[in-house]
Amino acid sequence: MAEENTSQDTTEETSTRPEYIPEKFWNQDTGEVNVESLSTSYNSLEKKLGQRTDELTKQIRTDIEQERNAKIPEKYEIKMPEIPEDVNIEVHEDQPLLKWWGETAKSMGLSQDQFNEGINQFVQNEIAGLPNIEQESQLLGDNAKDRIESADLWAKKHLSENAYSTISKLSSTADGIKALEEIMALNKGSVMPQGQTAVEAKPSLGDLRSMMKDPRYWKDGDKDPAYIARVSKLFEQV
Repeated sequence: MAEENTSQDTTEETSTRPEYIPEKFWNQDTGEVNVESLSTSYNSLEKKLGQRTDELTKQIRTDIEQERNAKIPEKYEIKMPEIPEDVNIEVHEDQPLLKWWGETAKSMGLSQDQFNEGINQFVQNEIAGLPNIEQESQLLGDNAKDRIESADLWAKKHLSENAYSTISKLSSTADGIKALEEIMALNKGSVMPQGQTAVEAKPSLGDLRSMMKDPRYWKDGDKDPAYIARVSKLFEQV
């Protein structure tokens, strides 16, 4: 009799569904988990979660793309950084390098500020590649400034605007000034001796007015008798 009761208790315990097993996954007849039903439900849930994950991933990518595109201007504006007054650097959108940078910045989704950082780096590289004016002037001797001004006056007087724009870059180096002086001498029909003073070109009134604005011409304490005499001599040629 005791053995029968024990058998009945065991059967009841076996057929009782644990609380952590949902009723739909429990086979009441066998008193066991319905593995097939549980597996089917799990696979279905996993598929739905996978689809949801894909949708969320796609939405996140779309949001990021829209946020990035919102920062991209239709056309980048070239903003020059601060540069020294005596430095002349041309930066415009028609330059091949600047065209490339604009297209690259667009494809990378860069903002205006990020584009400007590239422009700043470009300008700094250009400045780093410029000759040292002070060193170049020392190579020309004590009358460096007069030689540079004379070469510039001559170029303005005898060359077209395009030619002047091109050749004026020579005036940033001592070798460039010497080359211009040789051209000036040939134009005069004579050869300039070594270590010479620059050939004077006939100036315009505008050139002379510019020279008169130089502190060496008018400012007390800075007046240079040699410079004043030179301006006066040039006035006689006009």
